[in-house]
Amino acid sequence: MVSKQKILIVDDDNNIAELISLYLTKECFETLIVNDGESAVTAVYSFQPNLILLDIMLPGIDGYQVCREIRAKLSVPIIMLSAKGEVFDKVLGLELGADDYMEKPFDAKELVARVKAVLRRYKPTAAAEPENTDKIVHYPDLDINLTNYSVVYQGQNVDMPPKELELLYFLASSPNHVFTREQLLDQIWCYEYIGDTRTVDVHIKRLREKIKDHENWKISTIWGIGYKFEVRN
Repeated sequence: MVSKQKILIVDDDNNIAELISLYLTKECFETLIVNDGESAVTAVYSFQPNLILLDIMLPGIDGYQVCREIRAKLSVPIIMLSAKGEVFDKVLGLELGADDYMEKPFDAKELVARVKAVLRRYKPTAAAEPENTDKIVHYPDLDINLTNYSVVYQGQNVDMPPKELELLYFLASSPNHVFTREQLLDQIWCYEYIGDTRTVDVHIKRLREKIKDHENWKISTIWGIGYKFEVRN
C-alpha cells in the first residue's frame, strides 16, 4: 500500500485549519494541525511532513521565523498563508525560503491545487531509472540532478528548495538561452501564479548566494528581459 503524503497545517485560526484539513483529507492526504510557531518547529521533526502550510501571523514566533528555522536545516516545501497581501510581505516570505505564497482569503480548491503542484515537483527518487538519466546537467564544479533533487557545487552538496533547484536546472539545461521572467514563471510554476515577476528575481538572488560565478559559467542578468545561464567557451 502506498503511504499517504503528509501535510503540516500551521494556523492559529482553528476554523481555517480544520477547513483546509477537510479538503486535503478528501484528496487522500494525511494532515496534522498545530496552532503556534514553537509547535510547528517541533512537529516538522516528529511528523515529517511532505509539505508545510504555514500562516505568518502566529502566537509566539511568527511564520517568518518558523520558515527561517526550518529552511536552515530542511528542504521540505513550504507554502505561506497570510492576510498580508503587500508585495513586500510576499517577497520576504520567498526570500526566507517559502516555495509559494497565498493571500487570505483563498479558495480551498485552489489551495489544494497548489499543494499538488508543489508536491509534483518535489519527488526525490530513491533509485535512478535509466529514462531519467537525461535529467542531470554537468558543468565544471557544478552537478544538477533533477532525478533526485540534488546539487553539488565545488564538491559540496547544496541544500535548495524545489523551485530554486528547478529554476537552476531549467536555465542550465539551455546554456546561453535568454528566458524572460514570464517564461520562467510559466515553466517553473505550472499553474497560473498570482503575483508578479519579482518572484523570479527573488529565486535568482537566492541561487546566486549559494552558487557563485564560475570562470566557465554564471547566471547572467539580461537587463529589461530576463536571465540566462551563460557558458564561456
